[in-house]
Amino acid sequence: MESILQALGGILLRALPTFILVILLHFYLKYMFFGPLEKVLHRRYELTEGAWAAAEQSLQRAAAKIEEYESALRAARAEVFQGQEETHRQLQSEHDEAVRRARSEAEAAIQQAKAELKSDVESAKRDLQSQSETLAEQITGAILAGRAA
Repeated sequence: MESILQALGGILLRALPTFILVILLHFYLKYMFFGPLEKVLHRRYELTEGAWAAAEQSLQRAAAKIEEYESALRAARAEVFQGQEETHRQLQSEHDEAVRRARSEAEAAIQQAKAELKSDVESAKRDLQSQSETLAEQITGAILAGRAA
């Protein structure tokens, strides 16, 4: 058993420089390779996350601008529609006024025509009255002249 322990001790003694070399290699790689690699990966992650955050903020600003533009567009459309409605009302009132004036003028023309017609009827009645008296005298004269003959 002792020979096994001596052999094992010899193996461990010969393996000790390899073990120390592996430990030194581990620390060397940790500080010279994995440390900077971890920093680079961490920086890359931060930049990537920063780019994602910046892109997200940019999208949010773009969405806000779109909403602002759409709101301004809706307001402009409402203003245009309001202007069109006001113009329509104004044209309608002008049309109503023109129709009212035309009716008034037509009624005045009708009243004038009625007055002229009444005047013409009265004149015709007077003319007929005077002509009927003249005709009556002529007829009476003709009848009396025919009897006297």
